[in-house]
Amino acid sequence: MTSKRHKQTDDDAVLDAARECVLAVGVRRTTLTDIARRAGVSRMTLYRRWPDVRSIVADLMTREWTALAAEISAAGRDASGPARRALVDNLVEGVRALRDHPLLRKIVDVDPELLLPYVLHRQGASQRAFCRILEEAVRAGHADGSIRRGDPVRQARALLLIAQSFALSAPIVTDAEHTAGDFDAELREILERALRP
Repeated sequence: MTSKRHKQTDDDAVLDAARECVLAVGVRRTTLTDIARRAGVSRMTLYRRWPDVRSIVADLMTREWTALAAEISAAGRDASGPARRALVDNLVEGVRALRDHPLLRKIVDVDPELLLPYVLHRQGASQRAFCRILEEAVRAGHADGSIRRGDPVRQARALLLIAQSFALSAPIVTDAEHTAGDFDAELREILERALRP
């Protein structure tokens, strides 16, 4: 019987291989054979865990983006001061990091239809994880009085909508006069105004 740790290592090897393939050629041109070859496993090994490339890529996106959110959130917990400041700082930094993430950039540039279900029809695992992190931060802001009172679940989901829009759509409105940094500053102002008591 395979241990949980060994299985996680195997899954990570497959997700690492999928990442390399997607960054090289995009999702549509990546095959299970390509991923299996890079991971050093058989296609049947992949089929036991994932039915197709898109399901592997979905797990890859979850791994990459929740790790990014957890890293930024952990850094924010180490900061002193009001919870609102840490939340706003983390969200602005998270949006910037996600917007510049090579995997997201490749998917947006080559396979944007892959993101449509998560924008129009349902929450993915990453979005649910982001909402949990945001809800915890909102509750901390309620406790220290730095965030206006309200339903923390609704507030967290509203923050997700704002952040998602800036992460996915900011590149289409930037130009020489209006840079990504300018929109990061606007995002900070929007968040401050939305959260201030």
